[in-house]
Amino acid sequence: MDLVLPQVGSRVSVLRQRTPDKYSYMVELSTLLGDNASRQKHRSARRGPMMKTRSPAVALVTLLSLGSAGCSSLSNTQRGALIGAGAGGAVGAVVGNAAGSTAKGAIIGAVVGGAAGAIIGSRMNDRAETLERELDNATIERVGEGILVTFDSGILFGFDSSALQAAARSNLSDLARVLAADSDDYELLVAGHTDDSGSASYNQGLSERRATAASDYLATQGIPGRQISIQGLGEMEPVASNETSAGQDANRRVEVAIYASAEYRDEAIRQARN
Repeated sequence: MDLVLPQVGSRVSVLRQRTPDKYSYMVELSTLLGDNASRQKHRSARRGPMMKTRSPAVALVTLLSLGSAGCSSLSNTQRGALIGAGAGGAVGAVVGNAAGSTAKGAIIGAVVGGAAGAIIGSRMNDRAETLERELDNATIERVGEGILVTFDSGILFGFDSSALQAAARSNLSDLARVLAADSDDYELLVAGHTDDSGSASYNQGLSERRATAASDYLATQGIPGRQISIQGLGEMEPVASNETSAGQDANRRVEVAIYASAEYRDEAIRQARN
């Protein structure tokens, strides 16, 4: 029995109309997939091992076929990689690459969907509101079932440096304090970015050093180091044109993606079933 198409296929055309841009389409597509994967897992547990369901990977192939208009701007390589990835973090990585944001992709990869996703989303709403109040030099954005915090590198680091400045330590301490009470419920990806001044290889190394510095400091402030990942992206994901000083300033940044840990996702699913 196919549990995916009756529940999801009929919603894809509506999804295409409501989310015309590529990134929003893929966020909602991932949410639908996560929602149905959770339902399939629950039904399989109730009905026994003979119950056959379609795997997330096959479901994603079907959804991409039905929703091809929403994915028309993806290259064949990106579309093929997304199909091969299946679900979860791998899907997030590919979607993030297609959308030009590895940090947002990490959040998308942790999407659960359904009632469990609503539980996680409610928690993230509260944390995002607190971060908005507590962080003076950061941009806070709710993405899917997570939060994206963006720091201007000029706030965190001096020119051509990966040494944290006083303002950086203060901001990162505030971030850790907001998450400290239930820090085991989160995973973080710290991503470093540069403009395109200088060589690509040098910028790559600088972005990695800056991401590492921010991650190491967060680990001293109560966020378990095992729950923090780092990625240096150099000049690969600009958010503005490097042709202007303002654009270069915007591109020099550190992003912190905050999303539910695997344990918290499982707990939210259990809560949603009760």
